[in-house]
Amino acid sequence: MSFKQATYDEPHIKSMQSRTTFETITGEFSNSIIPQSMRIDQPSVPMIPEYDVVRHYTRLSEMNYSVDTGFYPLGSCTMKFNPKYADKIAAMHLFSETHPLRPEWSVQGSLAVMYELQEYLKEISDMDEVSLQPLAGAQGELTGVLIIRKYFELKGELDTRREIVIPDSAHGTNPASAAMGGFDVVEIPSNKNGTVDIDALKYAVTEKTAGFMITNPNTLGIFDPDILEIAEIVHSKGALLYYDGANLNAILGITSPGIMGFDIVHFNLHKTFATPHGGGGPGAAPVAVKKHLADLLPPPIVRKNNAGYYMDYSNSKLGNIASFYGSFGVLLRAWSYIKRNGADGLKLNSSRAVLNANYLAKKLSKSLKISHDGLKKHEVVFSSEQTGVRALDIAKYIIDSGMHAPTVYFPLIVKEALMIEPTETVTKRDLDAFVDIIERSLKEDHETISKRPINTASGRLDDVKAARELILK
Repeated sequence: MSFKQATYDEPHIKSMQSRTTFETITGEFSNSIIPQSMRIDQPSVPMIPEYDVVRHYTRLSEMNYSVDTGFYPLGSCTMKFNPKYADKIAAMHLFSETHPLRPEWSVQGSLAVMYELQEYLKEISDMDEVSLQPLAGAQGELTGVLIIRKYFELKGELDTRREIVIPDSAHGTNPASAAMGGFDVVEIPSNKNGTVDIDALKYAVTEKTAGFMITNPNTLGIFDPDILEIAEIVHSKGALLYYDGANLNAILGITSPGIMGFDIVHFNLHKTFATPHGGGGPGAAPVAVKKHLADLLPPPIVRKNNAGYYMDYSNSKLGNIASFYGSFGVLLRAWSYIKRNGADGLKLNSSRAVLNANYLAKKLSKSLKISHDGLKKHEVVFSSEQTGVRALDIAKYIIDSGMHAPTVYFPLIVKEALMIEPTETVTKRDLDAFVDIIERSLKEDHETISKRPINTASGRLDDVKAARELILK
């Protein structure tokens, strides 16, 4: 594969001066009926012609990698292709230009979409009630933790229920969310199969436990066969079971958090339902619960009666998480994706994602060590430790060859980890090319590969400095 990324000495857009004469606000207009107290000075916005703006951002895009130019095999992140029909629907002016303070009778179509999405997510998860409010995966997690907190506060047990248990293979946001919710984090180890150590769980879950946070399949791409026993252990101590929905795309139409015995689940719409992901936003992470927690969901929730659809704010024991309709544009895209695929299509997508991950596992097992044996679900974790080549160097080589690198050095329980998730939207041709790139990277000498990438807009960056000096400019 031949690859060379575009490189431009592109100036900051603020430094681009206008070559065109623009009309300005006239004095006559300034002295019109607008009161002096409501007037502001002309904003300091650079006056740049459209063609310069378009060329500027097009050049920047050519210096970058996007989900429209290739696949992102980022394990745990599920960077799917974003279907254009969903973008088109979200851009319809009757949706995109609706003011959030319009009366409910005038936005029945928008409320109908939200109501249907709630019902779809209930059916997909086998849960009883859904709130669409949380604005991102991390906020969905925090919402779930706050529901746990409020539940035990109302029961008068919060003084003793101070711990949330988390497996060592958990997403990094899980302990962060638990700590932000005011709980102490108790980590338990995985067993030799990469799943929850049942004996460790029994020891860790006590009358001090508020909840157990887990995703299934887990970050190793393994479905935990003991999940029903796990639920029984957690519930036997009066604690709640929380499902991190990061890997839900592996089990759509096959099983569900509700069937497994979970009390709370958050959905990452960007991961499972192909909405935009990355760059700090936008995002949306609806939260679903079983009946005994329904009155703790953040309002509003869309309801339906004989008069039509309306926003129900009476469900207020927890309080608001977001304003107005939440990330409505993202919700709209997820609704479009579910509507377009249908139940059979969603199940097929999960099957394809699992097939792609296992195809990669088989092909790459000749060159890299798989972290844990057995059938994988949506993702697979390899270790490059035995090859003598660092996972970071393999990742840089992949970037230099025109594809995006997988997640590296996560989960932390695998040394020199390469965490690969191809998703269902990747072809066999791309998977074969990806495998070929990795196999070629393992044949490079240390001096050469340590200088990669050389074909990209930027060469190898100082990762440590970038992490310590967050200067984004």
